[in-house]
Amino acid sequence: MTDHAGTTAAARLVATLRAHGVDRVFCVPGESFLPVLDGLADAGIDLVTCRHEGGAAFMALADAKLTGTPGVVLVNRGPGATNAAIAVHSADLDATGLLLIVGDVPTAERGRRSFQELDHQGTFAGMSRGVFTVGHPHHVAEFTARALAAARGGVPGPAVLVVPEDVLTAPVPVSGSGAPVATEVAPASADTIDRTLALLSASRRPVLVAGSQVDTPQGRRALKEAAHRHRLPVLVTNKRQDLYDNTDPLYAGHLHLATPAHQRDLVGRADLVLAVGTRLDAVSTQRYTLPDPGTALVHVYPDATVPGGAYRPRLAYACSPIAFLEQLAAAPPRATVDDDWVRQLADHEAEQARWAPVTAGDGVVFGRVVAVLSDLTSGRGVVTIDAGNFTSWVHRYHRVVEEGRLLGIGSSAMGFGVPAGVAAALRHPEQPTVVFVGDGGFLMTGSELATAVQRHARVVIVVADNGSYGTIRQHQERRCPGRVVGTDLTNPDFALLAHAYGALGLTIGTDAEVEPVLSKALAHPGPVVVHVRTSLTHISAYQRLTAPGRVR
Repeated sequence: MTDHAGTTAAARLVATLRAHGVDRVFCVPGESFLPVLDGLADAGIDLVTCRHEGGAAFMALADAKLTGTPGVVLVNRGPGATNAAIAVHSADLDATGLLLIVGDVPTAERGRRSFQELDHQGTFAGMSRGVFTVGHPHHVAEFTARALAAARGGVPGPAVLVVPEDVLTAPVPVSGSGAPVATEVAPASADTIDRTLALLSASRRPVLVAGSQVDTPQGRRALKEAAHRHRLPVLVTNKRQDLYDNTDPLYAGHLHLATPAHQRDLVGRADLVLAVGTRLDAVSTQRYTLPDPGTALVHVYPDATVPGGAYRPRLAYACSPIAFLEQLAAAPPRATVDDDWVRQLADHEAEQARWAPVTAGDGVVFGRVVAVLSDLTSGRGVVTIDAGNFTSWVHRYHRVVEEGRLLGIGSSAMGFGVPAGVAAALRHPEQPTVVFVGDGGFLMTGSELATAVQRHARVVIVVADNGSYGTIRQHQERRCPGRVVGTDLTNPDFALLAHAYGALGLTIGTDAEVEPVLSKALAHPGPVVVHVRTSLTHISAYQRLTAPGRVR
């Protein structure tokens, strides 16, 4: 990897990754970046070889959620880059750091519709923090550092680094800038805190809505301290259920796609909303119906362009959400909160989380599986979820405590669950990771089970198999009762499929099998697939289906 000029651009790229703390990279190997693969081995960076670029990029996204630093994924030009685009889009919506490194066509062939050439700027500019194309070998360290800085950002997100394959092999000097530069968002001013405390003093029914920008260990501590200091009920935004201990008496619930109407109505009675670290997206605000336009709103977000968008806040601050919470936690309590209000919110959430046994004639009601797993894990460890209405059972019956994590993506893209679970198991090998995934989602990226087997990952993949694209079926039932078109699925035996991959395969077909099968799965030292033959009529935690006819 070295020559008379000192080193190569590929080696400088890898050295810059290492200088920025990158210890793991996910990829599907491509000929356009072979020198980078070689350099990763020399640098001691763990390289995880995956089976699809979408799976690799989802793994990097999950790793970023767990570590708080940008996940890194390496892909080949054209098809590889577009396959990975699903995770770039999800990272953008979730404000999660992700670096997509693309090995590009040779410099001399760019702009000539070369083999697998792609307009990366046109493809990724609208869903990333920046597209950085290296035009000269001497600039590779600089551009890599800039891309990583963009991915970390004031508001983290995806960045794309494009490196032509001939650039990677070119010689470069050993010297060059690539070291990270410490940056941080400013805290709130003393006046900001005073004005917020004045609103709290006048409030009787406040709520604190917490979002992605407090998702660090420091942010979680600050959130809890501020909530308890001022007795503030805490709501968490879509797919951020693990931001706050779900068993804490101030936990007021999770605002997600299936938030029931009576909970929305109760939250709608708030007279003050402190929205901290959230951009107040469409799902968390229940399609922009919460908070009510007449409710006082304090919006704290590090990007000054966000507050004042969909809502007109009483107070808006572009500052560090975590510093804001720490400053709030240090301030004398000024709130005069109605104890009945706090109790109503907490009691409602606790009641929702109590599993009441339900049986169905067409399979196991999936809520039972979730409730048993929640008890067996005590809400600790890492749980990843895919997309689908089966997730409503998870949000309702899985209780996450301070030591636990629950990873999902706000884009609700199918295919995240299994790759995310593999990444989590590699990051935390000392405990089993649990994946909740539907039959549709598993067959999108379930091939990453091969990656789990290759890496001996301790991951339990629980497949909710109701033979349907359930979420779409649910909408279909509302709009076209009795007509089922295009949403039926014919599935494999997922337990037998697991055996074919070299994993343990188990099946749950009755309520009596739930606890013993899950206990066995959690005790297994390697990958496990649990095939749950689940009810279609009990399709979600909040809706049942009839048995309609089908149109073929």
